[in-house]
Parts: sequence; C-alpha cells; structure tokens
Amino acid sequence: MLIHVTDADFPVDMISGVPVLRAPEDVDVSNADGLRAALVHAAGLRALPSTVVVDMARTEFCDTAGLHALVAAHKRARAEGGQLLLVIGGAAVLRVFSITGLDRIIPHVTSLEDALARVGVAEAG
Repeated sequence: MLIHVTDADFPVDMISGVPVLRAPEDVDVSNADGLRAALVHAAGLRALPSTVVVDMARTEFCDTAGLHALVAAHKRARAEGGQLLLVIGGAAVLRVFSITGLDRIIPHVTSLEDALARVGVAEAG
C-alpha cells in the first residue's frame, strides 16, 4: 500500500507501513531544516520503532548540513529502537559518506527495492 503524506520538497510515502522519505537532487544548508522536519515527521508515522527509509537515489549533492540532519535522525531512531536506512545511488553522495566515515555508521543500500527487501516488504504502487 502506497500513501503519500507530506510536501513536495521531502515527500514521504508509506509503503507497506514503512515511511520512505524521498530526498531531492541537492541536500544542503538551504533545505536541511526541511529535511530535519521531514525526518521527524516520517519517524512519527511508524506504528512501532522500526525503519525509516531515506531514498537519496536521485540526490547528487549532500553537504554537511544534510549530513548533520541524517546523523541526528539516525541517533534518534537508534535511541527509540529503530533504524534509519539510506538508499544511496549516486557515486558522489556515496563518496561523501565514505570520506566522512558515515558509510560505516548509517546503514545504506543502493536501491529502494533493496531497502524494502531488507525491512521485509515488497514495493507497491
């Protein structure tokens, strides 16, 4: 089941009970507050502490403001017994995560299908 629940900058789709936040092409200081708010919103949609997926497949740039928002969401999810799972498709974004060491801290996969399989659901819609 696919339900769309938030604004155009950071839409959140519910896919079989899993909130999937779709990030734009650029995540930077100009929209990091929006990302932070959307992550809090997505976490509030979970019935139980579980996974929030951030689909960054189309994201080509992520600066430190975006990284800080993602790290805060990761820490919050872990504290609540859940997890943040990133979909990173672009080499440039993966390089930023690799250089900062976040690729070893925040779980990530290369496609939304892999993310949904990891949390045990099939994509609908």
